Amino acid sequence: MAIRNKKFQDFVCEPMGEKLITVVDGINEELGASLAAKGFDKAYILLGQFLLLKKECAAFQKWLKLSYGASSCQAEQCALCLLEWCYAFL
Repeated sequence: MAIRNKKFQDFVCEPMGEKLITVVDGINEELGASLAAKGFDKAYILLGQFLLLKKECAAFQKWLKLSYGASSCQAEQCALCLLEWCYAFL
């Protein structure tokens, strides 16, 4: 596995709990505000969408880009972060 940034490592190393959306790698303040405005204010709610899409990173990335204007890089970082969290905790 490639070396990940601190935000990624911090997120995947512990249970999700009530963490805000912006703690997920790839989600900055601007994208987080767009997601929160549509009800995705917590990381676990975003995880729910990821799970609804059957942990298919490509489908999740497409959804994030088309629905919220995420860049390709943001969408990829977010999907990989959630996938790694799933490997660790589910």
